[in-house]
Amino acid sequence: MLFNRLTPIDSIPAYLKAFSKWIWDWPLLILLIGGGIFFLIYSRFTPFLYFKHALQILGGKYDRDDAPGQLSHFQALSSALAATVGMGNISGVAIAIVSGGPGAIFWMWISALMGMATKFYTCSLAVMYRSKTSQGTVLSGPMYVITEGLGAKWKPLAILFALAGLIGTLPAFTANQLTQTMVDVMRWDESVKLYIGISLAIVASVVILGGIQRIGLVASKLVPLMVILYFITVLMVLIIQIEKIPAMFSSIFTDAFSGHAVAGGILGSLIKTGVKRAAFSNEAGIGTAPMMHGTAKTKEPIREGLVAMIGPAIDTLLVCTLTALAILCTGAWQQGGDNGITVTLTAFNETLPYNIGNIVVFVMVLVFGFSTLFSYSYYGISCLGFLLTPRYGKYYNYIYILSIVVAAVVKLEVAIDLIDSAFALMAIPTVISGLLLANKVNKRAKTYFERHIKKAGD
Repeated sequence: MLFNRLTPIDSIPAYLKAFSKWIWDWPLLILLIGGGIFFLIYSRFTPFLYFKHALQILGGKYDRDDAPGQLSHFQALSSALAATVGMGNISGVAIAIVSGGPGAIFWMWISALMGMATKFYTCSLAVMYRSKTSQGTVLSGPMYVITEGLGAKWKPLAILFALAGLIGTLPAFTANQLTQTMVDVMRWDESVKLYIGISLAIVASVVILGGIQRIGLVASKLVPLMVILYFITVLMVLIIQIEKIPAMFSSIFTDAFSGHAVAGGILGSLIKTGVKRAAFSNEAGIGTAPMMHGTAKTKEPIREGLVAMIGPAIDTLLVCTLTALAILCTGAWQQGGDNGITVTLTAFNETLPYNIGNIVVFVMVLVFGFSTLFSYSYYGISCLGFLLTPRYGKYYNYIYILSIVVAAVVKLEVAIDLIDSAFALMAIPTVISGLLLANKVNKRAKTYFERHIKKAGD
């Protein structure tokens, strides 16, 4: 009845919210969680057994300049992390805690562990089944995994992914929260959001119009620096609040199974909140990371799969946990408000003296936010290039830049519902293709480990 009282334009947010709630119900969550459990068991815990080898690959031990691809292993992971270690880790975690309570963090952790196995499979497949342009540029992502690995009859599934990807890779959430941070920290009037959006679009265009090599170069410099700085800052907060840490961890585990923090006391709602926010944070099973990892310079798909599995460990198990601990130990999540970035700002300001919290969060949000803006544009280019032809993919950049301005002024709920809905649609083709082709990865992994690991003694 609600929709009947709204104009067509006014009803869009309501329709988005209803669709997001509907699609992120148990069938999709079972696909993501069940798929992650399957990958974890089917891999025989490969992501954890060969973590040391994955770090050696990441460190450049196996880099070959003459290998096909555009980015080194380190640049590919940095670029993928630049997209995931972003606003979802600062603002998204706060939203998860406010809406689901401390227990939501536990389910984010569980989702991340399964996500490591999921990324191992989906990103190995992205290298196994990548394509090339006539100029030799590598094309990758779930849409190519589906068409090259499963065959032409599965192409509708690939088209579904690409269409959803055009929306899911828009910077709606990131640009919105970047703008909100500037307004909160600088105490500007809401009317300046449009001008902030225009400024963000100009800065982002300098990098993204330079192509994937420039994105990879910038990301490889930004990501390590921002993770280290963020770690140091949160460590300061935790040291100051050290007496609250035992009770804080206790609340995460007890609330994870009680569900008391969720309206109605329903445990299922808590699990949904944790898994949804983890999916937004590390994107395991969504399909964006394979588009970046598939461009890695390597002839060995398993190597990039091993590198990709490091992503959820850094993104969710480390960075998201840092944010969660800061918010929980200060009690900022209990003070109300549904704007994630405002909650995080409150947590830092209540602990750090002289308004250091404002400065730190402002700098971190700028770095995290811009790194996400830079990387996400490439995903949209890949999707449009698949739907049309690769040479037309670059025109997505102009849609992307314009959307930064629009996202700066829309309501947060609209941005969240839009991206959540698109991510859900992207996850369906990604996980299904991964499950159907998992045996191909296992066969490739067996021969890889026999040839490279056992002989080298790694």
